[in-house]
Amino acid sequence: MPLNLEGLPFLKAHQLEVESPGRRWLIESLWARRAVGLLGGPPKSCKSWLGLDMALSVASDTPCRGRFPVREPGAALVYLAEDHLAAVRSRIESLCRHRGLRICKLDLCVITASVLRLDLERDQRRLDVTLSDLRPRLLVLDPLVRLHRLDENSAGDLARLLGFLRHMQRRHQTAIVLVHHAGKKQRLSAGQNLRGSSDLHAFGDSNLYLSRRQQGLTLTLEHRAAPDLEPLQVELVCHPHSADAHLQVCSSPPGSDSKPLTERAWKVLQTSERPLTCTALRSLLRVNNQRLGTALDHLQLQGRIFRTPKGWLAENAPQRRP
Repeated sequence: MPLNLEGLPFLKAHQLEVESPGRRWLIESLWARRAVGLLGGPPKSCKSWLGLDMALSVASDTPCRGRFPVREPGAALVYLAEDHLAAVRSRIESLCRHRGLRICKLDLCVITASVLRLDLERDQRRLDVTLSDLRPRLLVLDPLVRLHRLDENSAGDLARLLGFLRHMQRRHQTAIVLVHHAGKKQRLSAGQNLRGSSDLHAFGDSNLYLSRRQQGLTLTLEHRAAPDLEPLQVELVCHPHSADAHLQVCSSPPGSDSKPLTERAWKVLQTSERPLTCTALRSLLRVNNQRLGTALDHLQLQGRIFRTPKGWLAENAPQRRP
């Protein structure tokens, strides 16, 4: 018998939702509106603190770490698989005291299930129902490794799991943060340090990476549809007379230029008497290929630089445009 199939839903291009600049972000410059992505880093790099801080910020409409304002406040939902519930409450109360908030007034919910396996259809349905009931602006799942028993190095296995999460994001119009561990190998790009398939890095609309360097803990921000900020130095601040703690932005890492990468690249090209290749620019600016490419794309769209057969050159550089 022929199957009675319905066609796929569609709209004409002009009927699609218009995204105004003011609605681009869930948390300004930190996490895009309705974005799905990774919060990655090695063990003990404060990933859980940052994920919880983001959820509390959305639920309380207070700036994340006192620096990044929330643009779409509302309910937030978290699942911390490696922390017992009393410890989760203690962390939330600590963050509340730092911001002068009352925990009983927060629209922040915690999944209390002892196990959540998103490779199982039963648990997928349970999460679907929970998101439908709560309608959170943000869902934090921490860590990814405790949410499945798949082969993280298998692109096919992970594609099914990530596809389900993308479906949840679109179905419930919610942003999703997946906390994930970095591998032992250290590469130039923070995203390439993530454990498992490279599909994880490619999956994210917004990605945050914490790393330990000689100067301390560094936060790298990466977005699919917006310029990246310069890396920031952060630290976990503990109160000397209590167990309270909170994550704090200190500054840009020592030795780095605090100006945006686009302006740094522009300055280098503006003063160069010859075209510079991407390899030369990466060496001078000490950035990875992806961040440099994003900066060059923005400068080219602004008409401030152009590409020659020998490399990039600024419009008003000492060498005349050919």
